Amino acid sequence: MLSEGAKSESSELMIQTKLPIPTMAASPSSSAAPPLPLSPPWIELPDDLTVNILQRLDAKEIIMSAQLVCSTWWRVCKNPAMWRVIHLHCAGDKFEFICLRAVDRSQGQLLELKLSGFEVDGGWLHYVADRSSQLRCLTVDVFRRIESSVLTVAIKKLTQLEELHLSLMDPSLSPDDFESIGISCPMLKSFAYNGGQWEFTEYVVAIGKNMPNLRHLRLFSYCIGNQGLEAILDGCPNLELLHLQRCSGLDLQGGLGKRCSDRIKDLILDSEPSQSECDQVDYDWYNDNESTASDSDHSGYAYVPDFI
Repeated sequence: MLSEGAKSESSELMIQTKLPIPTMAASPSSSAAPPLPLSPPWIELPDDLTVNILQRLDAKEIIMSAQLVCSTWWRVCKNPAMWRVIHLHCAGDKFEFICLRAVDRSQGQLLELKLSGFEVDGGWLHYVADRSSQLRCLTVDVFRRIESSVLTVAIKKLTQLEELHLSLMDPSLSPDDFESIGISCPMLKSFAYNGGQWEFTEYVVAIGKNMPNLRHLRLFSYCIGNQGLEAILDGCPNLELLHLQRCSGLDLQGGLGKRCSDRIKDLILDSEPSQSECDQVDYDWYNDNESTASDSDHSGYAYVPDFI
């Protein structure tokens, strides 16, 4: 049993040997909430640059996915400047919804419309034409089940049209349709047609009589004959480009061939395609200077006419 002196000495020794436990002062950052994630860098881009980037997608990609990425893209995709050029390749039941939604968003500022790959009726064409009075370029590529009368009536409403490209139409247009289009669209400077007819002399006569301001003309796989070619040369004095691809019935050994070569800067008279050409389907045969959106002006759009 320890004496009082020993107890006191033992307690003092224990107190002296207990080392102080260091404490860490709480730093300001340790008690703060974790930092919020950084915003995506693309939302800081100027609107005109964002428009230029998004216009590289087609209308289906913009409406069905791109506009849903963030609130900034949603706002930009409502800007009419986004919809001055509309390219749409879409089959199925969503085509009409996408096309009409895109036209609505243009708010009458649509300048170029390219539609391809459809098998739908053409009632929506009147909706587009009624809301696109400024349209300059229309391409309708690989269409089925559109009545020629519906297409013609819609085109006749587009009185400012400068370029019209129609490819693989079914049913085909008639010479009277060509006449109506030429009369209703007096500013037409570029015309391309690839339909289902073979004998085509009446058609080119209608072109010569009713499309006098043409600078570019492309026709594909028809029997035209010298009479038709002469009608084109007589009726289209400003013609600079003439592509008659896989067209037959022409005899260019005499003065007609020389007249073509002297007058036309860009001339293709191709009556005997190779087998590889026959097997190849090229849906852009009609356009070697496709109108595109660019960043050359404040709105993100620059119209590039085919006939320059």
